[in-house]
Amino acid sequence: MISPSAILLLEFLSPSLVDQTQLRKQKTMAYSLPYSETTAKRERVTAPYGSWKSPITADIVSGASKRLGGISVDGEGCLIWLESRPNEAGRSVLVKEPEKPGDEPVDITPKEFAVRTACQEYGGGAFCISGDTLVFSNYKDQRLYKQSLHLKESLPLPITPDYGGPSVCYADGVFDSRFGRYVTVREDRRENSLNPTTTVVAIGLGEKDMQDPKVLISGNDFYAFPRMDPKGEKIAWIEWGHPNMPWDKAELWVGYISEAGFYKRLCVAGHNPKHVESPTEPKWSPEDKVLPLCPLNAEFARPLWVFGMNSYEVIQSDEQKTLIACSYRPMGRSHLAIIDVLQSSLVSLDIPFTDIQDITAGNNCLYIEGASGVLPTSVAKVSFNDERSEVIDFQIIRSSSPDKLIEFPTIVPGQNAYAYFYPPSNHFYQASQEEKPPLLLKSHGGPTRETRGVLNLSIQYWTSRGWAFVDVNYGGSTGYGREFRERLLGCWGIVDVDDCCSCAEFLVESRKVDGNRLCITGVSAGGYTTLAALAFRETFRAGASLYGVADLNMLKAETHKFESPYLDNFVVSAKDCYERSPINFVEKFSCPIILFQGLEDKVVPPDQGRKIYAALKQKGLPVALVEYEGEQHGFRKAENIKFTLEQQMLFFARLVRRFDVANEITPIKIDNLD
Repeated sequence: MISPSAILLLEFLSPSLVDQTQLRKQKTMAYSLPYSETTAKRERVTAPYGSWKSPITADIVSGASKRLGGISVDGEGCLIWLESRPNEAGRSVLVKEPEKPGDEPVDITPKEFAVRTACQEYGGGAFCISGDTLVFSNYKDQRLYKQSLHLKESLPLPITPDYGGPSVCYADGVFDSRFGRYVTVREDRRENSLNPTTTVVAIGLGEKDMQDPKVLISGNDFYAFPRMDPKGEKIAWIEWGHPNMPWDKAELWVGYISEAGFYKRLCVAGHNPKHVESPTEPKWSPEDKVLPLCPLNAEFARPLWVFGMNSYEVIQSDEQKTLIACSYRPMGRSHLAIIDVLQSSLVSLDIPFTDIQDITAGNNCLYIEGASGVLPTSVAKVSFNDERSEVIDFQIIRSSSPDKLIEFPTIVPGQNAYAYFYPPSNHFYQASQEEKPPLLLKSHGGPTRETRGVLNLSIQYWTSRGWAFVDVNYGGSTGYGREFRERLLGCWGIVDVDDCCSCAEFLVESRKVDGNRLCITGVSAGGYTTLAALAFRETFRAGASLYGVADLNMLKAETHKFESPYLDNFVVSAKDCYERSPINFVEKFSCPIILFQGLEDKVVPPDQGRKIYAALKQKGLPVALVEYEGEQHGFRKAENIKFTLEQQMLFFARLVRRFDVANEITPIKIDNLD
C-alpha cells in the first residue's frame, strides 16, 4: 500500500476523541488504487495542484449519485431494492434482481410512479413487501398504492384516499395478515403543515370502497417501527415526544391488537425517568422475553433520521437455533456479525464492507447494503455457514457507481509531493516539490450524523485533480458512542467549528497542505458550520455552503416539526442563538463564499441562503447564490449535482488562485468580483 504521507484524501477524527500523540499516529485512507511499478515509466507532467486532468468528470459523478434506499425480498426469495436516479430527475424506483445470472435487473415501478415518502421530510420506509403484494408510497400524491409483483403489467392501485394534494404522508408500514390490512405511520398536514399530527393507522387492503385509515395509536408527537409478532396477535412500536429526538430518549411499547385497536399496552423500555434510554428497531423473536443479548462497546443501530432502517435480522438456523445477523460499529467502522441468542455469543463475519446500512434475510443468505473505502454503496449477497460462522460467498448485486466502470487514477508517493497517473493520456501528473496542495475540508450535516469512510466519486473528483480532501467527524458525530455525540450539547457552533479548524491547522503544521489555500464546504448543518467557521475564525480562505443555516432563530421558527426542538439541545439560550448566528456578524466575514439552495427545502428554507447572500453582497465580499427549482433538502437531479460540483471547484480556483481547472466550465457571475 502507498505511504500515508502521499495520500490526498484524509479521513480525520476529532482531536478531542484522542490525544495529540494518538492523532499523529492515526492512519489515513486513500480512495485510490495501489502504486504500480509501471506507473513510474509513464510520461511525467508537472502541473499545479488543482489543474490536473481526470477521467472522473462531473457527468460521471452526477450519474453515479444513485441512492440505495432499502432492500427486501418477495415471497419467492427474490431481492428487491429501491434506488433513486439522478438522470431521471431523482426518481426513486423499485428494482428486482434478474431471474438468471447475467441478465439485467427489472424495474417493477411503472414510469408514471416514483417510490418515495415525504414523512418527516427525510422519508424512508417508503415500501413493504409480503409474498406477492407490494405496498408503496407514491411521491407525487403521497398516497399508498398496492401492486402485485408476479402479475406482469400489473398496475398499482391506490389504497388511501385522495385528499387533493400531498398533504398526508405514510411511512414504515407492515402487513397485518390476520385482519387483511396495512399498519403504518401517518403524518397528516391538512390542518397545520408546520405542526402535523403523527399517528399509527390501519388501512384495509381488500375493501372495495376506499375509507379513511383507522387510527390505532395517537397522542404522542412521533411514532416509528410498528412491528407485528409472527402470530399477528401483538404489535411493538417506539414513540417519543418533544423536546427529545429519538436517539436522545424514546419509549418502546407492546400491546395486543384487535380489529378495533389495542389493549393491554405495556411500556417495555424508556419509561423510567431515572434512566436515559433510546430503544429502536423492535423485532419479534421466538423467545418472547426481554433480556440483554450481547453487551458491547459499540453502536448496533443508527440515529433515526429516516424510517425503515434495518440494522439486524432474526434468522433461524438449520440447527433450530435462534440467530441474529447484525451490524455493529465501534470507533466509526461497521462489522457484520452473528449473535447466538441462547449462548449470548457474537462472531464477526469477514466481508469487504466497512460500512453497513441495512440487512435483510434471504433464502439461506443475507442481503447487505454497504460500502467500503474501495467499494461504492452497493447491495451484496452474503452466503455463510451458520455452524462455523464463516462466509462462503460474497457477491455484489447492485452498485451505485456508474454502470460502466472507469479506470481510476492512481495516487502514488513522491519524496516531497503528491502525484497521480491519468490512464487515458498515459500521463503521470505531479506538482513541484516546493508546492503543497490546496485543501477542501468537508463538514457533514446532521449535526448528529457522521462521515463514513466509503468510496465517493464526488470526493475522487477533487483528489484526482490534485486537491487534498479531509472529511471531519467532529465532536457530536454519531458512530463513536453517546458520550462523544453529546459533546455538542449546548455547543453547536463551537465544538464543530473548533474541530474543523484544528483539523485544517494540523494538516498545515504537518506540511501536508498549503496554509494559504484552505477551503471549507458543508451541507445543511455542515453548511452552518462552514458559515460559522468563516464568520468567527480566520482559518479558511473561501467557503461553499449547501443549504446551510445562517440564522438560528429563523431556523427555530420555520423548520419542520421533526427537528423543531432539535436546536434547543445544541443552542440553549436566546443569547446563544443570536451570538452564534453568522447572519448577525457579517462584519466578521473576510473571504469569498458561494451558496447553493433548493427552493422546495422545508428543513432549511430558502430565505436562509437569500438572507446571508444579500448581507455579504452588501458588505462587498465576492459571493454567489445558486437556487434550484424542484429541489428539496439535498439535490437529486443529475444536472444540479453536476452544476454544484463544477461551480464549487471553479469558484475556489478563481478565488484562492494559483491554478486553473483543466475542464472547460462556464463560470457563473460572482457579485463584487465580475
